[in-house]
Amino acid sequence: MLNQLLRKLIRSASGRTQWLLAVVGLSIALLLIFAAVQVQVNYNDLLHGKTNQDSVANFLVINKLLNNQTYGNATLSAAEIDDLKKQSFTEDVGILTPSRFKASVQSYSDRFPFYTDISFESVPAQFIDVNSKDWKWDEQSAFIPMIAPNMFLDFYNFQFSFSQNLPQLTQDVVKMIVFKVNINTPNGVVSMNGRVVGFSDRITSLLVPQEFMDWANQRYSINQDTKPSRVVMRTKDPGNPQLVEYLKGHNLVTDADKTRFSKYRQIVNTVVNISWITGAVMLLFALLIFTLFIQLTVSSCKDEIELLVTLGASPKQLQRFLMKQFFPANVFIVLITLLIVTGLQYWVYSILSQQNMFVSAFTSYYTLLTALLILLVLWITNRTTIRKYVVQQQK
Repeated sequence: MLNQLLRKLIRSASGRTQWLLAVVGLSIALLLIFAAVQVQVNYNDLLHGKTNQDSVANFLVINKLLNNQTYGNATLSAAEIDDLKKQSFTEDVGILTPSRFKASVQSYSDRFPFYTDISFESVPAQFIDVNSKDWKWDEQSAFIPMIAPNMFLDFYNFQFSFSQNLPQLTQDVVKMIVFKVNINTPNGVVSMNGRVVGFSDRITSLLVPQEFMDWANQRYSINQDTKPSRVVMRTKDPGNPQLVEYLKGHNLVTDADKTRFSKYRQIVNTVVNISWITGAVMLLFALLIFTLFIQLTVSSCKDEIELLVTLGASPKQLQRFLMKQFFPANVFIVLITLLIVTGLQYWVYSILSQQNMFVSAFTSYYTLLTALLILLVLWITNRTTIRKYVVQQQK
């Protein structure tokens, strides 16, 4: 009976307009905050998630910018390479070793009269994206395994073959061809067999195993300068603005297509940060509105509270009752906004998956933790405000 009397007195005194403003303000604030948290999680998934890692874009071939200052001195020192390895955006760095001898590749078949001068490069095995059992070499090997860039085959099929009246070739056909590799030495030409064992878009040069490169350079080198001029770097985020600034500040360059999203990244970072700030400000306004609403409700019930205390209701009993009146509404608002964000997240997941970009289909646990934290803040705010103004109305 006492609870029914309390409910009747409080509801008759509370203003519907204030209540509506409080609900709308808190709902908008929570929606902005939850959306900001979820957008940040999706942002990190797109950049760093394993399903979104790009085996081509995440590997950058870096060399010095060739200009009047670096002309004739475009090699990279050990100190420069070590400094690059220490950067936060760097996962690994490998040295691209160039061939220091003249070489050419030609076909054995008269039906395919192919010949070209060529230079080789080698790189540590962990930077190669071709998985082949033939990627090994020693002095007893029957042939030199080679990895060719896809752009070489595209150039041949769609330009060179037409001008020379040669047949177009598929990757499988090229892998079956045994080429003649000619190495110019002071004692004449040394010929060996070579075969393409894979194609790659990661490094745009003709790769050979490191073992062959070390052996051939030691025997046939015509250039004693062993400093590298190019390195390959593995990074989680080729669009990292810090990476772009570092390369620019150290006169280093890489494939511009892989780093061109750096400016867009800065814009997205700004938008995400603004959504955080906007959500936080809205939450503060919502808490203020709820606090004022509770204050006005308790103030308008001053006479009723005095009557209830006279009838035997204790302050703690009033506080517990008011908490039951106000706080469950906060819980309901949090749950509804979470459901809205979950629906939006699934919609984003569906759209991005069609573009081969993958995020979680469900709300992140970071968003759920944020909801629990906000519920705690709301509970403290409600409890503190109710206790404060109930005590004031009794004085």
